[in-house]
Amino acid sequence: MKAITPTKDGVLLNIEVSPNSDKFRITGYNQWRESVEVKIKALPQKGKANKEIITEFSKITKTIVEIISGHKSHHKTLKIYGISQDDLMKILNPYL
Repeated sequence: MKAITPTKDGVLLNIEVSPNSDKFRITGYNQWRESVEVKIKALPQKGKANKEIITEFSKITKTIVEIISGHKSHHKTLKIYGISQDDLMKILNPYL
């Protein structure tokens, strides 16, 4: 999957965010955009959407997550620390 890029201290994950959903969920993989599609409850106001993304991905991966690009965009790149590409794929597989 081209949405995941390994780094020396974790992985980078490209996501495409759709706000104003009834709940947080990972809905699939967009091959054309090479990103994981994510629906979130929060609206993109005052950083609420970014906080929800960080919180939910931290719960799923049980590690530290930060947004490294796309703070004001629907397309974001997450840095997920202390996890391998294979481990992240195992976590995401049920959703994809």
